[in-house]
Amino acid sequence: MKTYAVVIALFFFIAIGCTNAPKTIAYGADGCHFCSMTIVDKQHAAQYMTKKGRSYTFDATECMLNNLKEIRADKVALFLVNDYNAPGETLDATKATYLISENIPSPMGEFLTAFATKEAAQKAQTKNQGQLYTWNELVLRFKI
Repeated sequence: MKTYAVVIALFFFIAIGCTNAPKTIAYGADGCHFCSMTIVDKQHAAQYMTKKGRSYTFDATECMLNNLKEIRADKVALFLVNDYNAPGETLDATKATYLISENIPSPMGEFLTAFATKEAAQKAQTKNQGQLYTWNELVLRFKI
């Protein structure tokens, strides 16, 4: 009977470990996979999850984009960025609108900020100036 319980417990822990959900970023504790800085900025953090379910966290979207130069993008299942207007909340990076404005600093100095909607990005652009980008335009800009 003990063997049966051990097998069930082992199966349970394997099933939990194989979930395909992004991990929660532990701000102030997790380090950036690309530059090793501690992730503290809830408005600029990012992460991607591989098709095998492994998550990689970054202190800034630009670190994630620079890291993508080192891996095969087709191995990634999901790209996430934090919404500038909702600190700590992630959104699909491929659907976000980005603003590069020297009036909104980001952790790695690229001045790159993600917004959930184009309208929110345009509003920030009106206030802070800068250039708007889509995900595909950023991929080209970062030469991925």
